[in-house]
Amino acid sequence: MPVLAEIETLLYAVSRVFLAPVMLLIAAALAYALVMLGAFAVEAWQRRRPSHPRALLAYARQAPDGGAGGQALLASDDLELWIMRRLEWLRIVSRTAPMLGLIATMIPMGPALLALGSNDASAVGRNMVAAFSAVILALLAASICFFILTIRRRWLLQDLRDVERQREGKPA
Repeated sequence: MPVLAEIETLLYAVSRVFLAPVMLLIAAALAYALVMLGAFAVEAWQRRRPSHPRALLAYARQAPDGGAGGQALLASDDLELWIMRRLEWLRIVSRTAPMLGLIATMIPMGPALLALGSNDASAVGRNMVAAFSAVILALLAASICFFILTIRRRWLLQDLRDVERQREGKPA
């Protein structure tokens, strides 16, 4: 039985090592979400103006000339890859932040339960505050990124449709 106790102690020690990096990743995710929220607000304001140049259209016109006077457009597959690349980090943060929040919640729960068994209410409180603060901030970052991802995806797909209509010679 002492081997099992040593394994449990080792697992506990290893999990505690990951608390600081997970907390840093949550802070980075929240900072990224807030920066993206600012960029999203600027983009939303710019898109309301009819003179706003669409980033996808500018990228689509980067095609080799091909004798079309600079109006050759990249293929739809290339544009879809550009869209996916543009949305990639929003998607990653919106999906991984809740998992990081769960990890940051579960790691302090062990010491909180041990402190509860020892009637150390202040240690229970400290660990619970760390656990719940981390999950709240992680969920906030994920929610912001998911919101931006959803709307920006629609905008970019509308722009892709406009590029394809332009390619066909139809009015956008």
